[in-house]
Amino acid sequence: MKLFEEQTEKLINTIKVRFQENSIRHQGIEWVEVEAKLRANANKLWSLNEMEITEGEPDVVGKDEKTGEIVFVDCATESPKGRRSVCYDQDALESRKAYKPKNSALGMALEMGIKILNEEELRDLQGLGNFDTKTSSWVETPPEIRKLGGAIFGDWRFGRVFIYHNGAESYYGARGFRGMLKV
Repeated sequence: MKLFEEQTEKLINTIKVRFQENSIRHQGIEWVEVEAKLRANANKLWSLNEMEITEGEPDVVGKDEKTGEIVFVDCATESPKGRRSVCYDQDALESRKAYKPKNSALGMALEMGIKILNEEELRDLQGLGNFDTKTSSWVETPPEIRKLGGAIFGDWRFGRVFIYHNGAESYYGARGFRGMLKV
């Protein structure tokens, strides 16, 4: 997928403003490098736009030391509004007999071209601020837990990250997921 030129410019400007306003999240990374990588990767720019339109407020949180890629993560204070009320994955979605949500966290992430955060990545994000103080976010679930029908999610309460479990088919208005994109 590819954005129109007007969409591209609007998105890059939005990301630039967020980048400048939140420099604590990406010390040592220069905007010039970020913008060059964005302009050179139309497909990744499309995925970043999907993160933005679902209210994830993606921002740079680091650089992959092995690949040199710039790492974007959803930095909205609460779990992105456009990605809430979803169960964990396609198997969970199909297992629901009634009141099915419209999508699953892993399904949406795949459609958007992003990766759902794992537990360690969620904890790293919490080191940059207090996220999910009123909501929670599904995180990548280890296969041994998923095999038993469960999935895990996390939030920030009482000054720390908590990781919980639930049936993968469950969904709540205050639970979504956070994504990561490397450009």
